[in-house]
Amino acid sequence: MSDLASRPGVIPYVDNHDGPRRLLTVEIRPFGTLARIYVPFVSIDGRQYVVSWGAITFEVPADRNVHVSAHLSTNYGDGVSASPYASIVLAPHHGPVRLDTQFTSTGGSMFPVG
Repeated sequence: MSDLASRPGVIPYVDNHDGPRRLLTVEIRPFGTLARIYVPFVSIDGRQYVVSWGAITFEVPADRNVHVSAHLSTNYGDGVSASPYASIVLAPHHGPVRLDTQFTSTGGSMFPVG
């Protein structure tokens, strides 16, 4: 485990990677009353995590591109699952990164802040 992943609340990068790492914080903002029926998910390089609303911090590679996506899922109502999503590819960078993720009932956006 790297020094970054040993910090409380940081989800470690578990795929094969021996290079430098950085911290990525993904802020997932709920939208209106629909936030009660959706569950947020974040994927890092294809590995999916069920998360909570708010800020979640991950350890990710710093020396290569990293694909980050988020989507919402529900089985509310007639059992049909809706899934608004947002996605971004982060370029190599050694400093921490913060992404703001916002959803509507039909889509989403994800962009760096700070």
